[in-house]
This record gives sequence, C-alpha cells and structure tokens, in this order.
Amino acid sequence: MAQRMVLNVKLAVDSLNRNKLRSALTMLGVIIGVAAVLTMVALGTGARGSVEQEVTSAGTNLIYVKSGNYTRGGEGVGILSGRGAADTLSVADSEEIAKLLGVRDISPGNSLRTFIGFGEGQSFVRIQGVSDAFARMYAWDFLAGANFSSAASDEVIVGRSIAGDIFGSYVDALGKRVQLRGSSFEIVGVIDDSTDDHNEVLFIPWESLQSTINKQNLDSIIVSTNRAGEAASVAEEIRLMLRQRHGIINEANAEARAGYLANQGGAGGIPDDFTVETQAEEVLTRGLYTPAAAFALANLPKLDQVNLEEMTDTLDKANETMTALLASIAGASLFVGGIGIMNIMLVSITERTKEIGLRMATGAKKTDVSRQFLVEAVTLSSVGGVVGLLVGLMLAQVVTLILGWPATVTFVSVVVALGVAAAVGVIFGYYPAQKAAMLDPIDALRAE
Repeated sequence: MAQRMVLNVKLAVDSLNRNKLRSALTMLGVIIGVAAVLTMVALGTGARGSVEQEVTSAGTNLIYVKSGNYTRGGEGVGILSGRGAADTLSVADSEEIAKLLGVRDISPGNSLRTFIGFGEGQSFVRIQGVSDAFARMYAWDFLAGANFSSAASDEVIVGRSIAGDIFGSYVDALGKRVQLRGSSFEIVGVIDDSTDDHNEVLFIPWESLQSTINKQNLDSIIVSTNRAGEAASVAEEIRLMLRQRHGIINEANAEARAGYLANQGGAGGIPDDFTVETQAEEVLTRGLYTPAAAFALANLPKLDQVNLEEMTDTLDKANETMTALLASIAGASLFVGGIGIMNIMLVSITERTKEIGLRMATGAKKTDVSRQFLVEAVTLSSVGGVVGLLVGLMLAQVVTLILGWPATVTFVSVVVALGVAAAVGVIFGYYPAQKAAMLDPIDALRAE
C-alpha cells in the first residue's frame, strides 16, 4: 500500500513538472484564495487583540483589592469606619480570587518607597511587586526589553522617567543592575505608561520582592476580568469571599449591606480589613468625602458596564461584518481555483488517455489510477496553499506597514489555510480522478 502511494506521488509530481507553466497558472486561484484567508485571519485577530488591548489599557476591567480600610466620615449615612492598616491580605487570598468565574489575570504584590543603588549612586524610588500578568493588564508599551522571565527572578522593569533620571536614557538602562536591600537585580525592560505614574516606578516580581524585604502578607491584589462589564459583579464576589475568609461574615453574623461604600465599611457592624473597588469606582470617588462618594456611586449603578457593553457589541458586529466580507472573497477565489484544477485535470486525462490504458493493461487497478490523479490535484492545491501562505504572510506585513493595522498570525490560522487548500484539491480532483479510473483499457489504448 505504501509503495503504491509513493509511486502515485512520484507519477503525479513528474506529470506536473512536464507542464510547469500550466501547473503554476492552475495554482494561481488557490494561491490567491489561501493568501486572502490568511491575511483575513491575521488582520482580524490582530485588530481584535488591539481593541481588547485598548479597552484593557483604559483600566475598565481592573479591580483593586487593598490591604487595610481607611474609610472615614460615613457614620452619618450608616457607613462603618474602617480599621486602617491591616496585614491580613494573604497569598492564599489571591489564589482563591484567581479561581473565581470571570477572572482573567491576577497580580498579587507589595509596594514601598526606598533607596536603590546603581553603580556609585543612589535614588529614592517607588517599588512595586507584580506578577508577569501585570504587563497584560495595563497593555504595557515596552520601549526596550521585555517582560519578566519568571515570578521569582532577579529581574526588574523600570518606567521611562526612572530610566532617564538614573541612566540618562532608557536605551542605556537596559541590562544595567540595581541593588535593593543587599540583592542585585538586572533591568530587563523599560516601559512607557503614564497610568498610575508607572513611568516613575520600578517593578519587580512579587515573590522576589517579598523574599528581599522579608514580608509574607500582601499589600494589594490587582485583578482583571474577561470582559469590561464584569468588573462590578466580580468585585462583589471578591468582597463577599474575603469577608468569609477573614471572619467578618460567619453563621452568627450574616448581615450584608448594599451599595459600594456601604460594602466597603463592613457587614453586621464589623468593619472590613480590606477594600475592593473597580478602577471606574476608584477614579470617580478619588478626593471625595465619604458621604459625597456614596451619593455619587448610588446614582451611577453599574458604572463600568453600560457604555462598555455597548462598545463591545458594536465592535463585535463590525468584526463579524468584515470577517463575512473577507471570507466571501477568499471563498470565491478558492472556488475559482478549484474549478481551474478540475478543468486542468480533465484536460490532462484527455491528453494522457493512452498512458492510462497502458497502466491498466500492465496491471494497475482502477484505484491506482484514481489515486494518481487525485494525488496530482491535491499536490497542485497543496503547493498552491504553501505559496499562498507565504504570500499571505507578506501581505499581512505590508498592510501593517502601510495602513498601520496590526496583524497576528496564529498557528491555528496557518493550519486552517493549509487544510482548506488540501480540501480544495480533494473536492475538485475527485470527479476527474473517478473519470480516469472508469476508462476502458482497450478503448484507452486505441485513443490517438
């Protein structure tokens, strides 16, 4: 069986080589179709990723969990005063939060302000421990270098301002080492991100920071959700879970309050030892006295959900429309390419009728003849698919350079493009292959 297949492939390749120009022109339709499919998928995936990145970078899907509760001045509206500082937020809390439905990424961490050493100099900076997911949460733009290689590495990432102040240029900062509390760390990335003054922060893997400063509890946990509109509901789940884990709600005390700041105050007369808020809530209430903040949020329910869900729906519809349009173009090209393959195969059968008769007369079975021509058709479409793949990759890059559209080529899109090309060969080569197999050997040998 294997030997017959190898022989069929050899015969198919020899036949196609005898008419190189005709074979190339036949593959043209498949090349265009596959290139269109790959370009469509690459641009569609890249554009969607860019949109998601923009939405994420706006902070609309972020939730801040902070150790301690500094809520004050809410007694008049029934909001408990917080406990102030606390050290009860733990790594185990972050692990449980990561299991909640709707949570995409999580970054436990600690922060402090201290001196770092570099060469013979020193600088007083803000240091923040984060996970490698932090870069995705804020859609960091790396001016140089890349993200951490592991959660407990001796690597740091610095903001552009720190790199400029200490080393004069972000280019010069890459690869340099800084000292913190007796430990040495290498700068592996420089970012440009004005969010929360990130340009003025030195970021370090949170496990490395905890080990360096000998601290077990967490100062904060930053959470990102799968969708922007889910932030408020996930925040409520986090708040309830932490109350249960920290013993604020139990069987004898199951009272829960409604409303954002009321929830921050506590439950059942016991103040929380943590705070949970979405970034939208944090921005809206920044600088407001507690009663004013409570009033503002009470009149803006689901603040982070309404407009963003409408935006997401609109983007989804636009993406579906573009995908359908490009898919129809690619489908038409592949159909034309398939018709071309079928036409050439039928012509080839007419030209090689005597050859087919001779093969049958010398012992070849109908299945051998059928497979030979089917292999020729699949070879044509597969080679066309590979060439189309290369053309598609080039087109995606050209469009990115000219129009500025992002293009992301995934392994799945490559497999799909090649699979479609092979399928075209099987579908449109089946009929000519069967027609060749049904020829009568005697009539075929008599053919001129």
